[in-house]
Amino acid sequence: MMGYLFSMIFSTPLIFMTGLYIFQYYLIFCCLFFIFMYSCGFYCNLSYQFGLDYISLGLILLTFLILMLMIFCSLTVYSSLSFNFFWFINYILLFIMVMFFCCLSMFYFYVFFEFSLIPLVFLIMGWGYQPERLLSSLYLFFYTLFGSLPFLFLIIYIYSNFYTMFFDLINIFDVSFIFHFFFIFGFLIKLPMFIVHFWLPSAHVQAPVSGSMILAGVLLKIGGYGLIRIFFITEFSFYKYSYIWYSFSIYGSLLVGFICFIQGDLKCLIAYSSVSHMGLCLLGLLTMSYWGVLGSYYLMISHGLCSSCLFMMSNFYYERIHSRSFYINKGLINFFPSVAPFWLLMCCFNMGCPPSLNFISEIMILNSMIMYFSFSCFYFLFISFFCSCFSFFLFSYVFHGLYHSLYSFGFITVREYLLVLIHLIPLVFILFFINFFI
Repeated sequence: MMGYLFSMIFSTPLIFMTGLYIFQYYLIFCCLFFIFMYSCGFYCNLSYQFGLDYISLGLILLTFLILMLMIFCSLTVYSSLSFNFFWFINYILLFIMVMFFCCLSMFYFYVFFEFSLIPLVFLIMGWGYQPERLLSSLYLFFYTLFGSLPFLFLIIYIYSNFYTMFFDLINIFDVSFIFHFFFIFGFLIKLPMFIVHFWLPSAHVQAPVSGSMILAGVLLKIGGYGLIRIFFITEFSFYKYSYIWYSFSIYGSLLVGFICFIQGDLKCLIAYSSVSHMGLCLLGLLTMSYWGVLGSYYLMISHGLCSSCLFMMSNFYYERIHSRSFYINKGLINFFPSVAPFWLLMCCFNMGCPPSLNFISEIMILNSMIMYFSFSCFYFLFISFFCSCFSFFLFSYVFHGLYHSLYSFGFITVREYLLVLIHLIPLVFILFFINFFI
């Protein structure tokens, strides 16, 4: 494991010495090496407080895929003088994510959880769109920093009492609410849970397309992954207090469905739909059942691909019209007829239609919610209904109607078709390998 991580560190000069496609081939090689290095034993690739299991493996492969796509999507940066620095920031972010998902020590877990903010802040401040990107990057930074500082104090407390920081060697029987709140609050912000989600739409709107793709595709999954790791340490406190966060999430996902209807920006609507889906993911995790945790894990992977693709396709229009407003982006089916089926398919997958992975994950989450609280099926019905409404609102408002002028912009390129297909294929074909995780 450490040999692989050191090979990533010493391959950093490739960013400054090679072109775009050589760097992409290197990332594909790293991804394949990660797949074939992994064996099916439970205790495998353990070295120096790093290791792998099935949960971290799926999220690491998702990280590699999203990062390759976001670099290939940002060819406008390739023509600028700062493209090497842009690749370097993305590579640092990839390395941090891989290290985070491989951590077995709680201290390293916290360090890489915080360190993931720095490259994202650089992406937003360096390649963002409006001057408000400074404020949105500060929102992102201080929300996460404020929420996770209590977790650092808990790590010090745990080490002083258990003399270890390994997840597998710690089992805490303390059921005080303050202890539980400090443990979980940083991950709820990163997920994000409703009420502490205000940083997410602001960061998405001001971030470049690469920042939005990595934020929706990978960085939101840090919160869910952290909650899964914390479950096994503080089981009793979760059994006692999970109803509090369950109530916030179920009402929040319902209210966010209403909020989506008043958005005038493409990125804002997709960002708020991410809040709704991550609320469903949190609902499945808080049930602490096998189906709930597995459905939430599937939803994290499927949402990472689906939401990343929606942000990427919204950037196709922004590059040509220079606006993401619903009032300007109308009648695009006349100019982008070949993209309309892909946009409709992604909107359908976003609301959980078969045969996507979203459908299987939401069915699992629904079953776990009914087992946890039988009346929650009615809330889930309304959440799913509003999700389908704003997904069709997103498609119909953009593609139907009259365009504001007769200006005809450029066609979609082969590269952009390829990017959409690479997002689309895993969403469907991963269902054939679902027994790998079960």
